[in-house]
Amino acid sequence: MSKTNSPHWMQTTLAGLGLSLAAISSTGCQGYYAGQTLPSGYYIHDDIQYHAPGPEFKLSREAAAQKAYKADLEAQQAGQ
Repeated sequence: MSKTNSPHWMQTTLAGLGLSLAAISSTGCQGYYAGQTLPSGYYIHDDIQYHAPGPEFKLSREAAAQKAYKADLEAQQAGQ
């Protein structure tokens, strides 16, 4: 390769990368149009995230602590 072709090759490569970056950044993002938040065109290809169900009652430890406290108070009052 000669030195005269290398700047032309570099300019072409940089221009191609710039165009591809512009094309990628203008598509595939969530958009806000006319008061609606619309998903990207690739939402069908997203991976599915599964979250295992947790306990139905979220405050089970707190309820157990209150129950234990109430039992302690009743035990103290019965002992007096």
